Amino acid sequence: MDLLIYLVFGLFLVGPLLLQIRRVRKRERAARAAAERGKLFSDGPRAQHPHIDISHCIGCGACVDVCPEGNVLAVIGGKAAIVHPQKCIGHGLCAEACPVGAIEIVMASPSVTADMPRLTREYETTVPGLFIVGELGGLALIKNAVNQGRDCVDTIARRLATQPSAPGVLDVCIVGAGPAGLSASLRAVERALTYVTLEQEEWGGAVAKYPRQKVVMTSPVEFPLHGKFNKLEISKEKLMEFWAAVIKEGDVQVRTQEKVDTIEREGDGTFRVRSSGGIYRARSVVLALGRRGTPRKLGIPGEELPKVMYGLIEAEAYVNAKILVVGGGDSAVEAALGLAHQQGNQVTLSYRQGEFSRIKERNAQRIADAIRTKKIRVLFNSRPVEVREKSVLIDVAGSVSEISNDWVWVFAGGEPPKAFLEKIGVAMGNQDLTREGGEEARLAMAG
Repeated sequence: MDLLIYLVFGLFLVGPLLLQIRRVRKRERAARAAAERGKLFSDGPRAQHPHIDISHCIGCGACVDVCPEGNVLAVIGGKAAIVHPQKCIGHGLCAEACPVGAIEIVMASPSVTADMPRLTREYETTVPGLFIVGELGGLALIKNAVNQGRDCVDTIARRLATQPSAPGVLDVCIVGAGPAGLSASLRAVERALTYVTLEQEEWGGAVAKYPRQKVVMTSPVEFPLHGKFNKLEISKEKLMEFWAAVIKEGDVQVRTQEKVDTIEREGDGTFRVRSSGGIYRARSVVLALGRRGTPRKLGIPGEELPKVMYGLIEAEAYVNAKILVVGGGDSAVEAALGLAHQQGNQVTLSYRQGEFSRIKERNAQRIADAIRTKKIRVLFNSRPVEVREKSVLIDVAGSVSEISNDWVWVFAGGEPPKAFLEKIGVAMGNQDLTREGGEEARLAMAG
């Protein structure tokens, strides 16, 4: 009897432990499977991402819990690991949360960043005095762009403080008025630098073109002339309103509809910037152009028809229509979801891969719900082959079919301004110029 009591008591104590071990092993198997799937659909992180020193990692899972993208990281075999590298967009919160400092934020491998400009830790290119900030330098997120624009102008101000000024020469010319360019402009005002900000469209950059009510920021950031902006989540409209107020308060001048054609560094080290609106001379230049550049096209017959578009701003303008959205990234998924929400729309999403592998966790959940409720039809392993007046031909796993169609949106990324950068002398291939031997660039966390 005593032995039976001991056995029951032992099972009572050990049983929950065995169940916990079983659950942990199940999560580890799922994480490993996810990691293998990630290898099939991704070339790895596209830019800034965590590097984990497993010799120091204690497997606490703090990095997993803090990641706002969901399942980028997992604890496998008692150590943190990247299981969905393609979903990482450089928040860096994992490095901040690690209690033992086992995570460092690094750039992607040289094979991935071959078409990116070569930058120093201070965001300076191979052309002295010419800086690149924001997405064009390989970092996603508005927060990163704001931090870089601010810090870059601080670097310029420190350098110029020890150099004599020249009549008719500005301290800095800022090209682009998106998050990075606006932050740089605000800092230039705050630092009392003479400047000009040129924007080929309207201020706000890519943010101004986002769909209505799109959440564009998920972490606090410090804006020049304002201080800490503590909201944890903000929509496109609220951010644009905030920028407008800060720009007005700081009397920031942005010359819109003025495209830069050439930038030349003269013998005395100053720059001559030629734009559609005139010629400017400056002691330094900050490029905040973004990487989207010219929208990448499909190269198929009928793509020139007016029904084919490459960006969506107002989904509410399209109702009772048969719509095809092409792409598998966040922009494509968000556009499809926004259009499917409108009255009477029939939305089909075409993606060349067999599953979504590069989208945020919240978008993955939303598109899964939309598929389940049949609000959106998703065609995996598919590609459009021809656009017609009232239809589209689509190849699905080798079989071509024709579907009725009124509108087509293509989200295939953009052609980065590589030719423009090379023309002005910027070397490509992202590596830290302060290191010798072409070692992988390692950027300290901005902010």
